[in-house]
Amino acid sequence: MTPERPAGAAAQPTPSRSPRRGRSVSGAEPKRPNRPDGSPLYAALDLGTNSCRMLIARPQGPQFEVVDSFSRAVELGTGLEATGRLGYGPMARTVQALRICRRKLDDHQVGRMRLVATEACRRARNSNEFIRKIQRETGLRLEIIPAAEEARLAVISCAPLVAPETEQLLVIDIGGGSTELVWIDLDGVAPEARRAAILAVKLGLNATPGATPGPGQARVVDWISVPLGVATLREQFTDVEDDAARFALMSWHFEEQLHGFSPYQNPARRKGFQIIGTSGTVTTVAASFLGLRRYDRNKVDGLSMTSAQIDTVIREYLALGPEGRRTDPRIGRERHGLIMSGAAILQALMRVWPTDVMSVADRGLREGLLYALMSRDGVLERL
Repeated sequence: MTPERPAGAAAQPTPSRSPRRGRSVSGAEPKRPNRPDGSPLYAALDLGTNSCRMLIARPQGPQFEVVDSFSRAVELGTGLEATGRLGYGPMARTVQALRICRRKLDDHQVGRMRLVATEACRRARNSNEFIRKIQRETGLRLEIIPAAEEARLAVISCAPLVAPETEQLLVIDIGGGSTELVWIDLDGVAPEARRAAILAVKLGLNATPGATPGPGQARVVDWISVPLGVATLREQFTDVEDDAARFALMSWHFEEQLHGFSPYQNPARRKGFQIIGTSGTVTTVAASFLGLRRYDRNKVDGLSMTSAQIDTVIREYLALGPEGRRTDPRIGRERHGLIMSGAAILQALMRVWPTDVMSVADRGLREGLLYALMSRDGVLERL
């Protein structure tokens, strides 16, 4: 598959609306329970190629406070590359995970939510059938969002990490089935308004990349969704036995997909440029750099790493080999099989862009969903 890029303005998908039955839950028409403290609860669920993850949170100033969370590696995309369909086993694991999410939503009486599925469901021929199965068995109605919306939400999630002096911003989100890159020009936005401008970014909805923005608005220079993530890239090179050779091939293969991305051909100047990486790969590399045997989000989120530091960690991974990575506590059991394909993507990105530093974001689609919902409801204080 070739990378997806916008062909002009695109319409936001409308999730299928079926009659409400029993305990059906949807982000489209939420109820607002009366809570003792008067603060509504919001939920965001991200069903990806590898993981099912959910956050439940309440607004708190310009941010939000996480009340509950859920994460499980369901490996929904297993076998998708070969068959073009979601397999019975992965679907069963996913439904089981979603039943837990449903119980959490009920227990917390969540009033506002958005539940989305991404690359695996975008690609699978039987995804609509699977979405109906989810609704029948859990009462949850998920919407399959396009790559443009996934990229937009990744950008929104990173808004609090955008430095006031940033004039050019590149956000990279390495997922299980795809990798989204968004290049944003903030030069025409006042420094104190740049974070707020990020929250208002539109991709493929009512904006065309490269178009001249209105006063005080961020300009989307270009964006791309490469249909290669940590799971899909790994599957393409399982026949290569040598660990180092497989890593090199994955990295170069990913870079080949970037040639149509405008900033790849016309890189920005170093001054005023910021790159933010958001994904399990990025946070795992950061945790390994810090030597964390037990993951600590407070130490990882917002950390700055140089290209040399990232390269050193990746070289350590290669030196460990498959067995060493499997037992390395910094990587973790759930990620050891995917870390090298993610590292191959990360190395390719750091190799081709004009920066020596990357900001690490322990945030992504779920946080973007929450920021977007809360911002739309006007419950967040101005950044």
